Amino acid sequence: MKFYITTPIYYVNDIPHIGHSYTTITSDIMARWKRLNGFDVFFLTGTDEHGAKIAAAAKEREKTPQELCDEMSEKFREAWKLLNISYTDFIRTTQRRHFVSVEKIFQMLFDKGLIFKKKYEELYCVGCERFYARKDLDENGCCHFHKTKPVLQSEENYFFKLSAFQNALFERITNPNHKEYIEIQPEERRNEIIGKLKLGLEDVSFSRTAVEWGIPLPFDKKQTSYVWVDALINYLTGIGYTENETNFQKYWPADIHLMAKDILWFHSVIWPAILIGAGLPLPKRVYSHGFFTLNGSKMSKSLGNVISPQELVDKYGVDAARYLVVTLMPFGPDGDISWQGLTLKYNTDLANNMGNLISRTIKMTEKYFNLHVPQTVPNLELAKKVAAILKENFVSDMDNMRLHKAAETLQSAIALVNRQIETDAPWELAKTDLDKLASCIYAYLQATDIIVMHLLPFMPTVSEKIWQITGAGCDINEAAKKYFENTVIPENGFSIPNAQLQSPGILFPRLF
Repeated sequence: MKFYITTPIYYVNDIPHIGHSYTTITSDIMARWKRLNGFDVFFLTGTDEHGAKIAAAAKEREKTPQELCDEMSEKFREAWKLLNISYTDFIRTTQRRHFVSVEKIFQMLFDKGLIFKKKYEELYCVGCERFYARKDLDENGCCHFHKTKPVLQSEENYFFKLSAFQNALFERITNPNHKEYIEIQPEERRNEIIGKLKLGLEDVSFSRTAVEWGIPLPFDKKQTSYVWVDALINYLTGIGYTENETNFQKYWPADIHLMAKDILWFHSVIWPAILIGAGLPLPKRVYSHGFFTLNGSKMSKSLGNVISPQELVDKYGVDAARYLVVTLMPFGPDGDISWQGLTLKYNTDLANNMGNLISRTIKMTEKYFNLHVPQTVPNLELAKKVAAILKENFVSDMDNMRLHKAAETLQSAIALVNRQIETDAPWELAKTDLDKLASCIYAYLQATDIIVMHLLPFMPTVSEKIWQITGAGCDINEAAKKYFENTVIPENGFSIPNAQLQSPGILFPRLF
């Protein structure tokens, strides 16, 4: 089984921030989850490096466009390394392999008569690097995203016959029984796309004459590929289109294209039309998430309220930052984040709930059993209860990218074990019933192991650490893969009787 997931490729006119991190961490969690479930995963991310904005930014900084791209692309690599992102490949649109892919797709569409030349006059938003019809602007005639008025541009360039794909796209987006059905999520965004499709499609510009920093068209070197078309083709390049046919056939089509809602139209309409025109299978799922504000205000460099990956890691640590960013609010709708909200969730979920479970269990094991897993008749009842809670909701929530709901289920499982500790009162059992005490401590460790395997995609490093702390003797990734295959707990659990445990220290110190 294969699973191909992509982030959008990020534009290199700015440094990585929490918005980029949100999409990329989500993709990484999904990639790790699918690997644990036996999938052969290809996870692609990268940087979008062409266009007028890049050339202008380079000139302003007294660099060549390529020098700026090299510098900024490296910042994204560094950010993803910091956040422990397990991508398979990092694509850059200035790489030669990508030039070859773009040239091939353009030539193919041109040879089929789907690209034609004409003179035109349209409104162009420099910030979006896209053309707009007047009906797509706000009441003030401004771009909805940048709140600036597009400029009227007139030139002769090449257009793509998008209008010819009206019926084909409508059928593939609205009919779940179609063999090339594109699942657009969330539902409200799917409805928005369908509504726009019903209004009809117009042919779209696919090249520019005044933009030199781009990929020249194979059939007209005086024009360059429109930056958005160039960028979309990265999803083919990254898995070997034109250079590794075996790899390409193995992973295409994409199982999930993940992005923010502002670029959903490109991915759910223009991109599928290109693929139909080129005779290639369509992506199975296009999932867009909303925008979020910081303390109720739009994030911007000028306001000084952009959160960087480094700031998140400095405050919460790598794994906690990963967990908090994707679970603070539902994946899909718009939302608001704040340092206060992040810290509250950190203290509630991690310091108070998860951290407390690990701390008290290990301390009792140290106090009563010299920091060894008790040797007792295996007691897996609590572990089975935890497994049942997680099996009922966690799996479906993960598969449907309801990561905040999956996290809630995890917290419910942790709370169940903490409540059981209060009910058992092992500190009292230590005075009256040492056999039952051993059975209870054993049960807490085994239940914790089940929880930690489910936490692994969110917090890989901390999960491995806790796995060692609780005396589980095998590799956590291999144990999790085997467990998720049949959800059967081994006869003696995972924490091995008489195994030496480790003192956890303070895994999640409370923050104020």
